[in-house]
Amino acid sequence: MNFRKGQRREDPEINLIPFIDVLLVILIFLMVTTTYSKFTELQITLPTADAEKAVEQPDQIDVTVDAKGNYTVNKVPVSFRDVNGLAQALRSAAKAGANPVVVVNADQFAMHQMVVNVMEAARIAGFDRLTFAAQSGVAK
Repeated sequence: MNFRKGQRREDPEINLIPFIDVLLVILIFLMVTTTYSKFTELQITLPTADAEKAVEQPDQIDVTVDAKGNYTVNKVPVSFRDVNGLAQALRSAAKAGANPVVVVNADQFAMHQMVVNVMEAARIAGFDRLTFAAQSGVAK
């Protein structure tokens, strides 16, 4: 029995406005929180050990770091007290008026902080050219 003969039944409709609002909020959230790899990547040039020998040898200072924490500058042992003392040893090993290349020869078991100490000493000494020695080929 149908008691409502005078009223028509309305078709249900889906309201899309709240759905669109939620999607826009999600889109804005994703746009704000996304990191772009273009800005976060670090442009570096890694050295290779397969390069040919340079014809001209620039002035260089060889700094060796072993696993026990011993430092040598041009094969002369240096007692490490602090980074400033190592920087002074680098300055005294350089020729007057020269900007030598500081070559770091670090043992594979040396702590990273020892190599960072050499890099900091070179910065304090005013030497802006620094490189690392590498073995050519696979060690046997």
